[in-house]
Amino acid sequence: QLLTINFDKELALANIQKLTKEVLHMSVVIVGGHDRMVRQYMDICKKFNCKSKVFTQLPGNFRSQIGQADLIILFTSTVSHIMVTGAVQEAEKNNICIARSHSSSSSALKRILAEHCC
Repeated sequence: QLLTINFDKELALANIQKLTKEVLHMSVVIVGGHDRMVRQYMDICKKFNCKSKVFTQLPGNFRSQIGQADLIILFTSTVSHIMVTGAVQEAEKNNICIARSHSSSSSALKRILAEHCC
């Protein structure tokens, strides 16, 4: 006996793409950097299938906004000590990986994401 299964190929493909997107997204928090680069940072993260939050200035509820990120990137040359301390404490509390870079360039971000996201 042969078992015949009919299925909608387009629906199956759409479901596979949806599952793939959900699995591949990594949450990244960038602390520091330049205000004018925020959009570029977010675009680069998107190319690496990462969701991103970028903090170039210290918001009032900074530590709570970090949330459950998979990776915190510290651009150490352009960030205040208060932001570094808050990010490191939150990372230790939630077991979040930290990557540090003195440079806040787009190539530095790409290098870090290539190491941690692939």
